[in-house]
Amino acid sequence: MRWWPRSIRWQMLAGLVLLEALSLVLFAALLIRQQTRQVSVHARHRLAYQAASLAQQAREALLRRQPGWMGQSVKMMGNAPDVAIAKVTDPAGNVLFVSEGEPEQTTLDLGERAQIPLVRHEEPRVFTLKGDRWEGVRAIYVDGRLRGFAWVEADRTWDHEQLNAILRGTVIFGVIWIVGSALLVLVMARSISLPLATLHRGTRALMSSPEDSGNFPLPVAVHNEIGDLIEAFNRMVASIAEQRSGLNDTLSLLDSMLANAPIGLAFFDRHCRIVRVNQVFADMTGVPLSRHLGRTLPELLPQPVAQELENTVLRVFAEEEPVRNLELTHPELSGQESKAAAAGLPSRPWTWLASAYPVRTTPRQVRWVGVIVLDASDRKRSEEALRKTEKLAATGRLAASIAHEINNPLEAITNLLFLLRNYCGLEDPALNYVAMAEHEAQRIAEITQQTLRFYRQSTLPARANMGELLDSVLSLYHGRLHALNIQVERDYETAVDLFCFAGEIRQVFANLVGNSIDATSAGGRLLVRARRSRNWKDPAQAGVRFVVADTGAGMEPAVRERVFEAFFTTKEVLGTGLGLWVSHEIIVKHRGLVHVRSRTAAQGKTSGTVFQLFIPDDPNLAAPARQTTAAV
Repeated sequence: MRWWPRSIRWQMLAGLVLLEALSLVLFAALLIRQQTRQVSVHARHRLAYQAASLAQQAREALLRRQPGWMGQSVKMMGNAPDVAIAKVTDPAGNVLFVSEGEPEQTTLDLGERAQIPLVRHEEPRVFTLKGDRWEGVRAIYVDGRLRGFAWVEADRTWDHEQLNAILRGTVIFGVIWIVGSALLVLVMARSISLPLATLHRGTRALMSSPEDSGNFPLPVAVHNEIGDLIEAFNRMVASIAEQRSGLNDTLSLLDSMLANAPIGLAFFDRHCRIVRVNQVFADMTGVPLSRHLGRTLPELLPQPVAQELENTVLRVFAEEEPVRNLELTHPELSGQESKAAAAGLPSRPWTWLASAYPVRTTPRQVRWVGVIVLDASDRKRSEEALRKTEKLAATGRLAASIAHEINNPLEAITNLLFLLRNYCGLEDPALNYVAMAEHEAQRIAEITQQTLRFYRQSTLPARANMGELLDSVLSLYHGRLHALNIQVERDYETAVDLFCFAGEIRQVFANLVGNSIDATSAGGRLLVRARRSRNWKDPAQAGVRFVVADTGAGMEPAVRERVFEAFFTTKEVLGTGLGLWVSHEIIVKHRGLVHVRSRTAAQGKTSGTVFQLFIPDDPNLAAPARQTTAAV
C-alpha cells in the first residue's frame, strides 16, 4: 500500500489513530442506538403520563362544572418543552380545547380518528402517525360516562436535541482521547525508531563494505530488548571480522602450500571438473596451468587413467572417505594414444601414486575432493593400463549420483532458509535476499529432480500446451536475449498442445535456445516456430513440428556430424558436451525426428543454424518404445 507510512513511528501512529477512530465510530453507533431506544421508551411513557394527567384534570373540571379549568389545563400542557400540541375533544372527535389556535379551526386527522375506537377505558394509548409524529390519548370518563378524549402530541425536536448532545459529548471525548494517545505513541515510538535506525545504518554499512570496521561498534543508547539486539549485532560483527582475519590467514597459508609443494595437487567439484591445481600437477599433465580450470580429467589425461581417477573422485564423494595409494600407470603409446599426444596430453610412460580425500565446507557436506599425486614412474613403468569403461554408462551413473547427493544438502538448505525467513525477524532487504536464495534453491531442486526423472523415467506423459512451454523457455533466457539485443520471432499459436513428457521437452528447447544464444552475436535474430504438421518420413503420423533457427556463427560440416555426440563441445571450459546429447536421447524417447542445417559465413552470405524437430502426438507414449531413432 503506497499510502501506508514506512517508518515504525508513523506506522504505530497511523495504526493507533485508525484503531481508535474505528472504535469511536463503533462506540458512538452503539451508544446512539441504545440512547435512541431509551429516549423512545421514555417518550412513550411520558406521553402516556401526560395524556393521563390531562384527562384527569379535564375530569376534575367536569366534576366541578368548571369547563374553563379544562382550557387552562390544555394551555399549561401545551407549554411543556416536550409537548408540541395538546387538545381535548368530545366523544365524536370534535375539538373542544386546543393549546395553540382556535378549537373551531382545529380538527383531528384520519390517523387520530382511527385511534378513537382503539382507546380502552381509562387506559392511555400511545401511537405513531406519519412524519414521525408521536401522540398519546386517554378517554375522559365522568360517573362512568365517556365525556371526551385528552390528546397530547410530543415535540420530537426535544428528543433529538438530547441525542445530539450525547453525540457531541462522545465526539469531543474521542478527539481528546485520540490526540492524547497519538502524543503518547510519538513519544514512545521515538525510543524504538531511533535505535532501529542505528541498527539499520549499521546493517547497510556491513552490506556495502564488509571489511570496513570504522562504523562499528554501533552506539547503544537504550537499555531494553533493542539495546540487547544492537549489542548482539556488535558482537556478531566483531566475530565476523575475527573469522575473516583467520580465514585470510588460512587462505594465504593454503595458497603458499599449493604453490610451493613438491607434489601435484588438484581439487574437483561434483561434476569432476577441476576447480584448483598447482604448477606441479600442470607439469605432470603437460597442459598449461591456465587451461585446467573447468576441465574434466578425460580432457587432460589418457582415457583409462582419467576414468579411474574420475571414479575415485566420485567414490570419495559418495562414501565421504579418503582413498590412499592409488596407482595410475600410463604405458607405451598405442596408435590411439598417439592422437592424444598430438593434442597435448602426456605421451611418455609413467606411473603416479594418487590419494584422494574429501574437502568439507560443513560437517555434513563434501563440496570438493582433493587429489595428491606423486610421480612414481621410476618405481613402476611396466604395469598394464586399466580397462576402458563405457563413457555413456559413466555419464548416467555420474548424473544420477550427483542428483541424488544434491538433494540431501538441498533439503537442509531449504529448511534453513524457511527458518531464517519465518523466525529470525529479518527486515525487508534481508528477506529479499532470503527469497532470492529460496528461488535459486528451488531451481536447483527442479534440475536434480529432472535429472533423476530422465534416468528413472518416473514421470508419466501428459498433454501439455506447447505455446506456454516455449514461452517459459524464452522467459528463462530473457535477460541474456535482452542484454545481447537478440530479436526473438515467435511463430506459434497458444492452442498447440502435445502428448509428451513436458519437462523433458522443455529441457530440449532450453538446450537449443541456449546454444543459439551462445552462437549469436549482439543484434542477431532467433526464430522459434511450432505448428501442427505431419512426419516428413511418414505423412500418416500427426504431431507438432518445431523450428529453432538463429543467425549465429554456424557450424562446419565436421562439427555438425558430431553435434549429438556425448562430451563433444566447442565451448572450451564453458561447455560439457552433454546438452545436445541429452536432447537427442529425449527426442528418441518421444519417437521423434530431428534435422540440422547450418552454414558458416565462409559458406554463404548469411551464417546460421536451423534445428527442425518433429514430435508425434502419440497417446501411447507411455507404452514400450518402438525401435525409433532421431534423424540428423
